[in-house]
Amino acid sequence: MVAMIAARRVCLCESSLRLKLRLMAPLSVPLPVATGFNPLDTPTAMSQDAEKTAPETDTEAPAPDQAAEAVTEQTADDLAAALAAAEAKAQENWDKFLRATAEADNARRRAEREVAAAHKYGVEKFARELLGVRDALELGLKSADAPESNVEALKEGMALTAKQLNGAMDKMGIAQVDPTGEPFNPEHHEAVTMIENGDVAPNTVIDVMQKGYLLADRLLRPAMVVVAKAPAAPKAD
Repeated sequence: MVAMIAARRVCLCESSLRLKLRLMAPLSVPLPVATGFNPLDTPTAMSQDAEKTAPETDTEAPAPDQAAEAVTEQTADDLAAALAAAEAKAQENWDKFLRATAEADNARRRAEREVAAAHKYGVEKFARELLGVRDALELGLKSADAPESNVEALKEGMALTAKQLNGAMDKMGIAQVDPTGEPFNPEHHEAVTMIENGDVAPNTVIDVMQKGYLLADRLLRPAMVVVAKAPAAPKAD
């Protein structure tokens, strides 16, 4: 019995020893067999070979100098375009200025001609009106030289001529100043002398030696008048 137990123990020890030996032995992994496979190739070597065999590409990153030159050329083109636009605008403004200057010069010359014509022919309308008066005066003088002329006919003719002249003056806005019996007005009257007169108020025009005339509101000629003044007080004896 004791011998059987001892034999079993020996068997168990041998089995345990065999298991330990198996575990301690190196694993033998079969290497794959392939065409062109070199077991000495390492990852570093393989990466170097891949870099050597990789296809070269033509695209390369532009150098900093080339990029700067491209930006400079684009900026120069923009500046040239802006300069051309500014020059075109300046030329347009210059043309407008020349046209405006020419138009201003033409307007100035035209105004000068109109002013000169107004000075030269300003009395044309009044001159036409005076032609009839002159004709009437010449007819009156011719009638006065006739043997059968008489004073009444000459007087009537002169009255008609004066009427015609007054009509021409009225058309031109010329008014007569006849201030008899009116207060003296230094703006329209010129006193020739003063006479004592108790019948009228002092500074009253009592006689007109020469009539005055107004063109609209402008005085052409003042009226030459005689003005009354208060009589002097009698002297005491």
